[in-house]
Amino acid sequence: MSVDEGPEPASGVAGGSLSSDPLGNDPLGNDPLGNDPLTDDPAVVAYFGVRYAAVRAFGQLLAEQGELRGLIGPRELGRVWERHLLNSAAVVPFLGEGVVVDIGSGAGLPGLVIASMEPERRVVLVEPMERRTAWLREAAETLGLDNVTVLRGRAEEVRDVVEANVVTARAVAAIDKLVKWAAPLLASDGRMALLKGRSAAEELESAKYSLRRAGLVGELHSAPTVSGLEATTVVILSRA
Repeated sequence: MSVDEGPEPASGVAGGSLSSDPLGNDPLGNDPLGNDPLTDDPAVVAYFGVRYAAVRAFGQLLAEQGELRGLIGPRELGRVWERHLLNSAAVVPFLGEGVVVDIGSGAGLPGLVIASMEPERRVVLVEPMERRTAWLREAAETLGLDNVTVLRGRAEEVRDVVEANVVTARAVAAIDKLVKWAAPLLASDGRMALLKGRSAAEELESAKYSLRRAGLVGELHSAPTVSGLEATTVVILSRA
């Protein structure tokens, strides 16, 4: 296992190396999220409430740096809110309490969105790729998220380093594989809250033997965010 940043939280120093502006604005004052029609939409602002500015700041960094650093594709730049921020936020009502471990965190989705929405919650981002852990560390520092810890490694490599009340993942692997990798990270009363697409029911059925061996049962939930957008599917795996 390679640990990019040990069990201590990121320093939370506003500024970082991602941008001269901690909100991700360029020197000319252009908003990287300016082409996204949901930026500052009243319904989106209302959905995030007092944490809107924090989530928006992360969205600006992602829009500014995401394509350059291979985190999101160019076609996603005009729909960062719908495709990434709101989609990630949909899992928050299903998290329960305690430490969240986001495996295969990548761009920080959903981990940095969760950390931005719930600054009192410890969020651990587990990611094996060095360039992505660099991004995660820099983003957490730039945004002042001192509740974030970044670990470089695979889920199965960090089980001796961290214990999760909740494991989450987005666009990482099928449920069957996620259970094998991440179930050992769970506390005795822990759960998994996974962001999934339209094949979630089929994945859950295919994972039934892995679930049985891990002592978990699965439930599908529809997780709407803003009116007019397709609801996100959240799969909850809890102790049988």
